[in-house]
Amino acid sequence: MTNAQAARALARLRAARGFVFDLDGTLVLGDKRHGGFRPLPGALEFTQMLAERRLPFVVLTNGTVFPPAQIAVKLRALGFPIEDSKMVTPASVAADYFVGRRIRRILVLGGAGILEPLAAAGLEPVLPRDRRGDVEAVFIGWFRDFRIDDLEAACDAVWAGARVFSASMAPFYATADGRALGTSRAIAAMITSLTGRRATVLGKPALHALKVAAARIGVAPEALAVVGDDPELEVPMAHRARALAIAVHTGVGSAESFASLERAGRPHLSVRDMAELWQLYCAQGPDAQRTGARRRM
Repeated sequence: MTNAQAARALARLRAARGFVFDLDGTLVLGDKRHGGFRPLPGALEFTQMLAERRLPFVVLTNGTVFPPAQIAVKLRALGFPIEDSKMVTPASVAADYFVGRRIRRILVLGGAGILEPLAAAGLEPVLPRDRRGDVEAVFIGWFRDFRIDDLEAACDAVWAGARVFSASMAPFYATADGRALGTSRAIAAMITSLTGRRATVLGKPALHALKVAAARIGVAPEALAVVGDDPELEVPMAHRARALAIAVHTGVGSAESFASLERAGRPHLSVRDMAELWQLYCAQGPDAQRTGARRRM
């Protein structure tokens, strides 16, 4: 990255009208049992600063273990200034997508983290064991207790004409105990292999996910700064929307993995953690911009 490119990226960072943050590996790390979160360096300070300056932000995760409002409660308990409506999961995106396309009856491979947002949107989510009649879609999320009976129900629905949707196709997500397996990709692989149908991803890096997040804070996608830890999720999603792509190295991706991306697909800024991003955002003047540019070379 040249000094001029880094300076432009820093200028865009400070001019951003809103922020979209990933959760696991960016703002917090949890354990593999989903027992709790701990904030990562700089995450509380940066989001609190944004709240003080009345700059909107939304948290967009690919996790579907908990309903969005329940995650927001957990984050507020840690000191994050986030409203329930500013917490977005693939279930939030799915609700928007299904309502917009008049898909009403959905077979859910997951738990309350999916069922509650879909039901709140006026849709009819059903579990495999409760399925009665035809369904129009199969939605796959976090489902640790997935069984062969569930696989049969999902495949039967797809063979009968239901479309397949997945919360995520990411193989891993970041935890305090190291990377953890994402169940939605594994389950989707079984269903698509058996049925020959493709799964449509509704979480990151789908552009629709970013559009739903942007709508929550009333900011056009191209005016956003998108911050995340996965080279295959937040960075390509930001590029698709012409938003500012910012990588942190506290989760799945390292500095080397982001640098190894194709040149056009690399993040505009690549920083150690949220603390470094906070320092860059708060730095003022041309000298600070030149210093930031040199650090990114």
